[in-house]
Amino acid sequence: MLTAVVIFLLTYLVLAVGRLPGFRVDRTGAAIIGAALMIGSGSLSLPQAFAAIDYNTIILLFGMMIVVANLRLSGFFTLISGWVVEHAHRPAVLLASIVVVSGFFSAFFVNDTMCLVLTPLVLEITRRLGRNPLPYLLAVAMAANIGSAATITGNPQNMMIGSFSGIGYRAFAAALSPVALTGLVALFLLLLFIYRSEFRQEPAMEVAHQSIRIDRVLLWKSLLISVAMIGFFFAGVPVAQVALVAGALLLITRRVRPEMVYREIDWPLLVMFIGLFVLVAGVERAALAADLLGASTRFGLDRTVVLSSWTALLSNIVSNVPAVLVFKPLLTHMSNPRHAWLVMAMSSTLAGNLTILGSLANMIVVERARREVDISFWDYAKAGIPVTIVTLAIGMAIL
Repeated sequence: MLTAVVIFLLTYLVLAVGRLPGFRVDRTGAAIIGAALMIGSGSLSLPQAFAAIDYNTIILLFGMMIVVANLRLSGFFTLISGWVVEHAHRPAVLLASIVVVSGFFSAFFVNDTMCLVLTPLVLEITRRLGRNPLPYLLAVAMAANIGSAATITGNPQNMMIGSFSGIGYRAFAAALSPVALTGLVALFLLLLFIYRSEFRQEPAMEVAHQSIRIDRVLLWKSLLISVAMIGFFFAGVPVAQVALVAGALLLITRRVRPEMVYREIDWPLLVMFIGLFVLVAGVERAALAADLLGASTRFGLDRTVVLSSWTALLSNIVSNVPAVLVFKPLLTHMSNPRHAWLVMAMSSTLAGNLTILGSLANMIVVERARREVDISFWDYAKAGIPVTIVTLAIGMAIL
């Protein structure tokens, strides 16, 4: 039991720091090492380790990555984003357009994707218009996080929660879409207030039309399959099954080299998930099973505010995916597990806006913008802290 706890704590320390000091070990490597040590120490047998992996989550994430890769390669996201900002003739309208596009598409096609696509576009538009790019870049990251809370396919932690909880796609969206929609409105208003000097004078802006390279055949094929996929999601067909079939159909092509699609898949993330599943199963079997119900009662985790606060705190220490896995054994023993899972999905996602390190989406925006805009920790936190507090309060009130 002691060995399992030590392995677990050391692995999560590396996950919190981001790397093993003095070694070239990142978060994915830490998850692999921790899982291997769980098996090697006897905390889990190899069959138990295999059983601990949630294959529904892995398959769903993998299938969605293939679908999103094809949409990106076709030029779909760039086309939509470019059209919207081209027709935004005032700074506040441009901000609102970015919030809507980033938030809406993040709900269905994973938040990191929208950050990858929108960041260079927003930089180009603001440079040509002579605007301060900071509030618009923050809108990309924060709207992507907030919008992704709406559905199971919005972000990786929601995919895990959907699989663990058994909550259907339609029921999940019905519960959390109001949180996401209200949060996006709050984000827009808060950015308007925090950067009011940018929006105080609103001269009309004209963005010159730029041709966007698209693959029309791949675009229509990807769109048709994506719309059908989302339709099957809402119809109640198992999401992992639908995403896998959609991804497989898109791989049947004469136009796109398969290695182009494979390069778009985040293989390290898939491997990290597998390692974390095994790691958490090891410590759960060794140390937590006997005291789970008592622990959840002692800390008051049945209360929405308490569970949401602890989730938000842990999500900003070790990131949201590991945080969800830490709470998984506790949530299954609560009096209302379904409600607890929804609170977990809401708070682990919205907490990602607190700091730059809160989510991968934030770091993508900061890194992709670095050559032109240096977004400091404080630049982000100045908006991230109030946005997180307000949106979490909205989520708690709605749930």
